[in-house]
Amino acid sequence: MCKGLAALPATCLKSAKDIKHKIGFLLQKPELVQDQKLAKEREKEKATSVKSIAPVDAEKWKTSFNSLMKNDVGQTAFAAFLKLEFSQENIEFWEACEDFKKLPAKQMEAKAKQIFQLYVDVDSPKEVNLDSATREETRRNLGKCDITCFDEAQNKIFTLMENDSYRRFLRSKLFLDLCQSPMDEKQCGLEGKGNLPEFSSRLLSHCA
Repeated sequence: MCKGLAALPATCLKSAKDIKHKIGFLLQKPELVQDQKLAKEREKEKATSVKSIAPVDAEKWKTSFNSLMKNDVGQTAFAAFLKLEFSQENIEFWEACEDFKKLPAKQMEAKAKQIFQLYVDVDSPKEVNLDSATREETRRNLGKCDITCFDEAQNKIFTLMENDSYRRFLRSKLFLDLCQSPMDEKQCGLEGKGNLPEFSSRLLSHCA
């Protein structure tokens, strides 16, 4: 190691190594760029449906996490909330698993490796919170690669969101405002919230 690098604190060297690892991964996976574009397009399409949301529909999301996740608009609102909490990788992984199950068999192997390297592997760019046993089980599943490949990991993340983020979502201002009767943006309280994710700002339309 050169003298210049040797003089740097160990924490700086580790950070530089992590950044290099993640950049290298992204450069080796050009298909991720296309996937990210498709994900953004899907978010925009879902967000437009928020315009027609009624408070009574939002109230139904309180019944269970399943009810929320089975509703496209509910998923969009929940994804917006997770972005505020900087934990959007959880729902992105869950959605990636759902999309994976719909793929033709011949495309599954390559897609499974991509999902594993992006969300499941240790120090992956969007690593989700999984225990080591589930992580290793999922790694072994890559060998058979069928629609059940990510079932255990997906269920663990679903349960994590249900027991943690979902409860906070139901108490959040974002959700409470969606449950209110239509009113102007100033009364709504969502106006001017600059920290809202780009696509979730469209939730303002329910106040119009």
